[in-house]
Amino acid sequence: MPDHETFAQRRLLVVAFEGWNDAGEAASGAVRTLKDALDLYPIAEVDPEDYFDYQFNRPSVVTDESGNRAIVWPGVTIYGPSRPNAGRGAPLAEDAQLDVSGDNGANIYLLLGTEPSRGWKTFTREVLETVEANEIGGIVFLGAMLADVPHSRPISLFTSSENADVRAEFGMERSMYEGPVGILSVLADAAERAGIPTLSVWASVPHYVHNAPSPKATLAIVDKLEEIIDVVIPRGDLVSEAAAWESGIDALAGDDDDMASYIEQLEQARDTVDSPEASGEAIAQEFEKYLRRGGDKPEGGAAGDEPWRPAP
Repeated sequence: MPDHETFAQRRLLVVAFEGWNDAGEAASGAVRTLKDALDLYPIAEVDPEDYFDYQFNRPSVVTDESGNRAIVWPGVTIYGPSRPNAGRGAPLAEDAQLDVSGDNGANIYLLLGTEPSRGWKTFTREVLETVEANEIGGIVFLGAMLADVPHSRPISLFTSSENADVRAEFGMERSMYEGPVGILSVLADAAERAGIPTLSVWASVPHYVHNAPSPKATLAIVDKLEEIIDVVIPRGDLVSEAAAWESGIDALAGDDDDMASYIEQLEQARDTVDSPEASGEAIAQEFEKYLRRGGDKPEGGAAGDEPWRPAP
């Protein structure tokens, strides 16, 4: 990137997909929170017939306020400012009733939808055509994964970038992950090859509550996203919902000794990593011990998964 322009000063696209990349609906929830705050409108949609297997991503029937029923198809939509080519300070949606002090709101675009089932290469080309047509200069990918983390501690976030300038600007790492990937990684690779810098933010969601949305993880992503894109994002009910989520899990664990014991093990491992006196070697040894205890995990656990190492 040019020395005179930071990542946040660029026109940015924030991306999240429902599905494999979205444990606890944390990533898509963060984009919806941002969408509710900014005055945006759809600028591009993909044809669902080209990219979705309807037996895997089934359409839904909904009833509107007038009592009319309609079919809603899975899809992907890109949203842009309602004032194209506007300068700083896009207005908040009227119902937000909050002021935004971050000055990059007019340069924020969003991509939200379901991870496509097929045609990923064609899909990627279609998305990048929209990116280039709107002169978007950077992309932020949001994801969430199930991990061996306790719900009672701050949500662990992993930020990374393949772009050396972005890593230097934000003090990020370069992901060393190898293995299966989702559409986020495919889009990120294509964008970097096209000269569009990208970065990724992944949240770790406790795997033992994988069936429910995780507002605490959404809140953590929103906090980090706000730092990156230079837009103050109204939290709405997220703070209270995150507290209620944590209290609800505490109540469940209070009635289940095995679950409570497992969570305590996770807390001990996390506290060891977070302690100021912990050395890198001590942390590695603690994790090795923890992984060897993988057989003690309750049914449905992810024994053998490496903690704190999300897919890009």
